[in-house]
Formats: sequence, structure tokens, C-alpha cells
Amino acid sequence: MKKKRTIRIKKILAFLVYNLILAVILAPFVLFWGPFQALKTVAVGSVYTSRHPQFVKAFLSQDEINKIMDSGYGKGVLTSQDISRSSVVNDANSGITIEDIQGPSFKGKVMLIKDPKRIKLAVTKQIGTTGERVSDLVHDMGAIAGINAGGFYDPNGKGNGAFPDGLTVQNGKLVHNNVGNQKVNIVGFNDQGKLVIGDMTASQLEEKHIQEAVSFGPNLIVNGKSVIQGDGGWGIAPRTGIGQTADGTVIFVVIDGRQPTWSIGATLRDLMNVFNDYHAVNAVNLDGGSSSELVYDGKVQNKLWDIFGERYIPTAFVVTP
Repeated sequence: MKKKRTIRIKKILAFLVYNLILAVILAPFVLFWGPFQALKTVAVGSVYTSRHPQFVKAFLSQDEINKIMDSGYGKGVLTSQDISRSSVVNDANSGITIEDIQGPSFKGKVMLIKDPKRIKLAVTKQIGTTGERVSDLVHDMGAIAGINAGGFYDPNGKGNGAFPDGLTVQNGKLVHNNVGNQKVNIVGFNDQGKLVIGDMTASQLEEKHIQEAVSFGPNLIVNGKSVIQGDGGWGIAPRTGIGQTADGTVIFVVIDGRQPTWSIGATLRDLMNVFNDYHAVNAVNLDGGSSSELVYDGKVQNKLWDIFGERYIPTAFVVTP
């Protein structure tokens, strides 16, 4: 009897393993060739703008990819009537406001910080070894809030956010540089608390009195002018961005995505128009996807896409007390 029970359990396990393997093999075909257009749009937008676009190209032609990237959710120009806003936190004492936002295809959070000089850059303590979670970066700086900042490169294939990409400046010091003296798009703050964006070399950072900075892009609004053409060409995904109004107020935007029952995500144009709705004079896209995150008062405020929780990243813009 015991032997028969063992054989039966082995058969059940073999059956489950077989079906699991089959599901994994069939999943890409269902996503890219199946009838579910919303899932296909999310999948193509997510993977094609990741570090492995060749995976999509194995299933779809470039023409098909272009059609999907240029159509679907988030296409078009958002106006203030397309974006609904509701207050979550409005603390005059802390100088911080948090609002829920919702567009035709996305949901997200906006944080407004009155004093721009409170914005600092948190950098992983173990550059070259491992990144940290946004909540850890906020805690380590004694800050009260933060969002993910710059991207990272992965020379060892570990994907643990150990190496910030481009130029990284903390407290006026260049703490990491993997581009030499090449120009890269800087996203940072000078000693007057002004958000500075645009191409810059390492040697120009000190000249322009840059105190906190990472490298990323593209720019969304420059000196009051919207600069994204079409939908931006990056598909639909979770987004993070930072901007500033004429009176110095800093704007953090985090948009959830890749969750069809909650929020599909946003195009770069969608993100730009959110900043326009908040009257930003300068705004720029930051690292998105699984990195997109807003932390406040020790808690993650948005709905993370990654089932494993917070991603390990190299940098975060944080709000000090």
C-alpha cells in the first residue's frame, strides 16, 4: 500500500512539473500571438523597452512592434480633464502634499515638496557590490520620503543595482562615473535648489554648482516647453519622473503599470502631460518599470508591479526633514 501511494505521488508530481514546463513554453506564444490585445500591448511595451528587446523580436516583426508601440493605451494628448486628482496627504507643517492621480490608462501618485533644498540624492553604500531598496535608501539618509532615481548598468549580470549609470553626484562630489568626460543627460539640483537638466560632462558639474545628480532621460519639459513628440516611442510602462514649478516646488511622479486590472501604465507623453497639469517648467523621465516607487513615512505608497517587492537600485531622490 505504501509503495502504491509513493508511485501515485510521483505521478502527480510528474504531471504537475510537466504542465508547469508546458505553461512556461507556451506563455510567450499566448502573449505575443494570442487574441488578448491588452496583454500583448503590455508585454511588448514592457519587454521591448527593457534590456532584452531581442526577446520580442523573436516573435514579432519590427513593423508589428512599431504598430503596437505607436498605438493602444495612452496615445494622444492628455488635458487637465483627462487626469483626475484627489488629495491623500496635505501636511502644511512638513511642506509635503501627496495626491492620487488617474488617467485613461493609468493610476499613480504625485508628491509636491515646497522647499527644493530638502531634495538630496541617496546612493547605495555598496557601489559595485549591491544596490538598496528605496525604503532603505530613505531610511539611511534619515529622510521622510523618496523615489527611485537613475538607472544602472550590470556588467556582472547580477541585476542587483550595484552600478549607477552615467554621472552620479552626492553632496557636491562626483561619487561614480562610468562615461569618462562624455556628455550625458544630467538630472540634478544646483546649490540654489534649481532642477538642472541637460547634457553635461563630468568637468562641467562643478562649474554649474551641481550638488545632487544622476544621469537619465529623456527630458519632458525644458524651460516651460514640452519636448516629447508623438507618444515618446518608449511604449507603455510604469514611470517615474521629477519636475519643478516656477516657484521652486519639486514634483515627484510615480505611475503604476503592467497591471491590467489596476493600471496599464503610461507613455512618455502621458508622463509629460501630468507634469504640464502640475505647471512644471522643467521635468524629466527617471528610471521606470520595476524600479518605479514612491516611499513616504516608511511605507511604499504606490502599487509595485514586481511580485518580489522593492527592487534593488543604486540611487534615490529623497526628501530630508
